[in-house]
Amino acid sequence: MTRSMTAFARTEHGAAVWELRSVNHRYLDTSFRMPENFRYLETELKRNFKDQIHRGKIECSLKINAAELKTRFVINEPLVTEVSEALTRVQDLSGVESRGDALTLLRWPEVLSTEEVSDELLSDIEQAFTAAVSQLAEMRDREGQELANLIESRLKDIEETVRHLRTEVPAITAHQHERLIKRLEDIDIEVDPGRLEQELVILTQKLDVAEELDRLLTHVAEVRRNLNRQEPVGRRLDFLMQELNREANTLSSKASASTTTMRAVDLKVVIEQMREQIQNIE
Repeated sequence: MTRSMTAFARTEHGAAVWELRSVNHRYLDTSFRMPENFRYLETELKRNFKDQIHRGKIECSLKINAAELKTRFVINEPLVTEVSEALTRVQDLSGVESRGDALTLLRWPEVLSTEEVSDELLSDIEQAFTAAVSQLAEMRDREGQELANLIESRLKDIEETVRHLRTEVPAITAHQHERLIKRLEDIDIEVDPGRLEQELVILTQKLDVAEELDRLLTHVAEVRRNLNRQEPVGRRLDFLMQELNREANTLSSKASASTTTMRAVDLKVVIEQMREQIQNIE
């Protein structure tokens, strides 16, 4: 199943509120914002990502709902005094009028803690986080399916372009042969039939794009196959976009008519559209 790396999840359980935000990244990169007295839980919480999320930059924020919290908050009074004095000193030195408010002080690391981390609160934190990771994974799955549908639409565009090229190229090749023969007739030069045939064969080889068209369809089939794989496929799809673009460039270099050139340009546009979508696929 194709999975997106962009998603959001928010869950509450008891006093614990988790918000998870995920964006695209080459690897799995997780960061946590939580009160310092819960920081030791980070390693254990990361294990929830195993087998569910493999790539993406994920920001995890924990908030403790005071209204639901049964344990009492403890203020680190000496630290509050020191921070307040430091802010006053900075204000005197800089001339800045505002030095913050009480909420600013409360956000200072280790200023506010709980008297005791109860087993119930720890359970709330762990259960809420587990639910948040599952919710995030589900949203990534849904977004991934939408991306897969968009990519499938672009693959059909490529197949349609290839179909048109297969019907147009023989006529273009025949037209080039006629032009070559007409030029020779116009300049009234006697040409050895064997040499003329040889030149026509060389010209046909230069204009022949059957191999490029076959490879384009082969890559399209491989993209479809990867979209149905269960493991992360973002890197594979990104490589296939490079291969598709390579064939489109070769096709463009062999173009001998404006219609072929335009078809090649259309291919490049479609491939670039797919590549942009694939950047968000796990």
